[in-house]
Amino acid sequence: MNKSAVIGVFIVFCFSTHVKVSPAVETSAIIPVAETKVLSVAGNDDEHTKPDKIADPRLKIVQQKAEALIQSGLNAGDGYGEVWIRDLNTFIEPACRVGDKSKIREALLTFFKFQGPDGNIVDGYIPRKDEKVNYDFIYSNLAPQYAAHKNTVETDQESSLIQAIAKYMHATKDQSFLQEQIAGRTVEQRMGDALKFLLNKRYNEKYGLLWGATTADWGDVQPEHEWGVKLDSTSHLCIDIYDNAMFAIAIKDYIAMINDEHEQAYWQGIRQYIMDNTRKHLWDSRRQKFIPHIYLNGSPFPPDFDEDAIYYHGGTAVAIEAGMLERNEILDAYHKMQQNVKAAGAQTIGLTLYPVYPNGFFKNPDMSEYSYQNGGDWTWFGGRMVQQLILNGFYTEAYEALSPMLDRVIKHDGFYEWWTPAGEPKGSGMFRGSAGVLWKAIDMLFEGE
Repeated sequence: MNKSAVIGVFIVFCFSTHVKVSPAVETSAIIPVAETKVLSVAGNDDEHTKPDKIADPRLKIVQQKAEALIQSGLNAGDGYGEVWIRDLNTFIEPACRVGDKSKIREALLTFFKFQGPDGNIVDGYIPRKDEKVNYDFIYSNLAPQYAAHKNTVETDQESSLIQAIAKYMHATKDQSFLQEQIAGRTVEQRMGDALKFLLNKRYNEKYGLLWGATTADWGDVQPEHEWGVKLDSTSHLCIDIYDNAMFAIAIKDYIAMINDEHEQAYWQGIRQYIMDNTRKHLWDSRRQKFIPHIYLNGSPFPPDFDEDAIYYHGGTAVAIEAGMLERNEILDAYHKMQQNVKAAGAQTIGLTLYPVYPNGFFKNPDMSEYSYQNGGDWTWFGGRMVQQLILNGFYTEAYEALSPMLDRVIKHDGFYEWWTPAGEPKGSGMFRGSAGVLWKAIDMLFEGE
């Protein structure tokens, strides 16, 4: 449908008039303190003025459905018994609005109760009586009722927890939270430990960026195994945009929460170094996109495969949140995503990536073409791109992108985990991450009304 027609039907606009992985390193000696430099974002022009009134009943319907789901628990969804930090990070704001804040507080503290001596943070935890998935479970005397796990192919757990805490603090103003002690260390100290884990254990000196295993965009499945969530000797280590963008966001959040000027200055320098190196090494200026991977010990894919042609939707959205793209590049990214949606015959910009990895490139059968993280359509990340369009003043584009996501929720009466290009719902039928990002996007549109 024509963009202007879509907007005309649902929005009333009343415009204003006027390689080799590095060994552990000492974090204090990595990077000199540098003055923070953030990419500029121009102010709104008349074409992108925020609408004064939004007259679309679907917005309230979906937001209310999201609140009802999020109010009912903190686990990732009806297909997951675990409280996952990467998921909780994306629905903690509505949870603080409509849920039990004391339970949210305790959930965040529980992650620190499983924190490793090196500062690492687990993916999630589950009541011990509900252990079903065959993880290598982690146990803690500080939380004996739970079992935790960590998908070691990822490098986003620590960043996700710090981002979630920042959102919790903003929503609740719970200033005592940062001084809460767990086994003799405060939350504030433990957040620092988590960031230092990434520099000590997941930092590559040659590129000045974090590394992880090869996955599809933001995913947690590597191609070498039938399951693929655990690093081992066959893993192909690499650097990607998602992990480093998440790290940059987490550092910014951490700096805003602490009061130690020395620590703030140190981490400002780290953040700027990550921002600069991301643009230097991961940005493809010719194609105007992020390359999927910089490989540190070889690629798991055939040598004649042009992986650099793949566009990562999720990682790009998170990079925008981190401030890694200029305003004109953000609009161009959105247009490229829309072109990919059309080429894939998909429904929304939640399309994980395009073109997809061919069948057989991942041993996990769930990673076939246009399935799961290999070209499945995830509102969980598409909604984050909508949020960034709103933040950068692209209201028409944001609404255009949001509209089919609203339709799917209402039609199928659920916040499904992911969708096929044909619009078939898949995965968890009540996925709180999807509900959270849609809730926030809608809240941003309604802000100030």
